[in-house]
Amino acid sequence: MRRTHFATRHVHNAFVRVLVVEDEERLASAIARGLTAEGFDVDVANDGTTGLWRAREHDYATIVLDLLLPGMNGFEVCRTLRAERNWTPILVLTAKVGEYDEAEALDTGADDFLSKPFSFVVLTARVRALSRRRLHEGRPVLECGSLRLDLGRRRCERDGSEIKLSPREFSLLESLLRHDGMVADKRVLMSDVWGPDYVGDRNIVEVYVRSLRKKIDVPYAVESIQTVRGAGYRMVADA
Repeated sequence: MRRTHFATRHVHNAFVRVLVVEDEERLASAIARGLTAEGFDVDVANDGTTGLWRAREHDYATIVLDLLLPGMNGFEVCRTLRAERNWTPILVLTAKVGEYDEAEALDTGADDFLSKPFSFVVLTARVRALSRRRLHEGRPVLECGSLRLDLGRRRCERDGSEIKLSPREFSLLESLLRHDGMVADKRVLMSDVWGPDYVGDRNIVEVYVRSLRKKIDVPYAVESIQTVRGAGYRMVADA
């Protein structure tokens, strides 16, 4: 475990604090050096137990978390933090492959997933995106009519009733709400929620929009997510 201080070359990331939890010391060091060179303030932990302690003790913009860790694996670290209502964005790194590993990581509360070997350019872009989400200076609660999205508590409500959303659904709704009634382009939504290098099915946005509508609109007989043909989607107040 050691601390790496930020450089001053990229001042736009200065004082943005990131925790890297990775047991491969050479890789952890390389990630820390790279993020430091990009202007981040980086802490490193080489086991899950230490990583969990640091995440509890400090306020991070993002946590970069390996899954195969000594002491406490990444799934356990992520699950514990979410159970304690710690909603710091988590980017999972793993050598494990397969959709089930990704699904499990997301289901335990991770916000993004990156398989080894990975591009450092992509890693940095995803850390920036997650950190912007964490450090956004806007309202901690986003609203659209009777719909409320509490970012701090990771809770969605309509008319005072809680609506259970998956991590992806929550992120998609957050991105839609942040457009403040303006049209959200599908490509922007895909980048916000699935990452800038997503190469899967381009219909994924439509699939998740349908899922969201079934949860936040249909039971309440409203149509808050409107489709703008050829452009994307727009949030409106209880239409």
